[in-house]
Amino acid sequence: MNKRTVLITGAAGFLGSHLVDKALREGFRVIGVDNFITGTEENIKHLANEQEFIFIEHDVIEPLDLKEEIDYVFHFASPASPKDYYALPIETMRVGSEGTYNMLNLAKEKGATFMLASTSEVYGDPEVHPQPETYWGRVNPIGPRSVYDEAKRYAEAMTMAYKRLYNLDIRIVRIFNTYGPRMRLNDGRVLPNFITQALKGEPLTVYGDGSQTRSFCYVDDLIEGIWRLMMRVKYHEPVNIGNPEEVKIIDFAREILEITGSNSPIVFKPLPQDDPKRRRPDITKAKQLLNWEPKVPRKEGLRKTLHYFKDKLHLYE
Repeated sequence: MNKRTVLITGAAGFLGSHLVDKALREGFRVIGVDNFITGTEENIKHLANEQEFIFIEHDVIEPLDLKEEIDYVFHFASPASPKDYYALPIETMRVGSEGTYNMLNLAKEKGATFMLASTSEVYGDPEVHPQPETYWGRVNPIGPRSVYDEAKRYAEAMTMAYKRLYNLDIRIVRIFNTYGPRMRLNDGRVLPNFITQALKGEPLTVYGDGSQTRSFCYVDDLIEGIWRLMMRVKYHEPVNIGNPEEVKIIDFAREILEITGSNSPIVFKPLPQDDPKRRRPDITKAKQLLNWEPKVPRKEGLRKTLHYFKDKLHLYE
């Protein structure tokens, strides 16, 4: 019997590379696709001799012509940190629009189940807390973050259109803040910033007064939720996957100082435009549909992540 085949776009990225590992562990053949615009070869170098993994360097804003059968398409390609999508606004819009269109067509052609990696950013700067999937969001359509927010909202709409028009078997996962090994040190998001600054003895940069909140999910927990959504249920509307434990950014900075043993000071800078004041997922649906909730406590996850960052910075115990 031939192995079932999974195609993963963004396979050399933070989440995509962990998803590749998960699919291989689960006994699938994996085709990974990435153009390395934000992903890195280092994230998949451990798979160099993996016979069930095929890598294709390709930009998914161009159609991908594959002869082989594909059973599942995970569309995870996109810049995902503000630093990246501020620098790559057009690429971000195009991978969310043209890239999603191309991958939906590929899934349709192959009769594959399609999953869109969407984001909590579709909720914008929310007025509802925590954010349930039924909340339509509060997004500035022309602000600097809109290139990512609106690209993902468009991608969700396109994905639902394929479901309604062609009855394509689709999934939409709304991913909340995630952390863990393989994050880029210069990613620009709060956790890589804080850990790198703390380990280097530099001031920790807090934007605003630090009262804004985030909810951090360890990558292993997130990947398990994503996998269950794709493989265990036939559900075609968005599902939040994230950790509902909310923490103020100023308190998170202090946690990082404690876990790193750093004496770095905390400095404050103006809050970027449209930066969400609160971010916390309502995961009721994930609990009910998938019997899923995060298992890894933040301190444990941070210890694992810290080890990775020390290794990359060549700071050994």
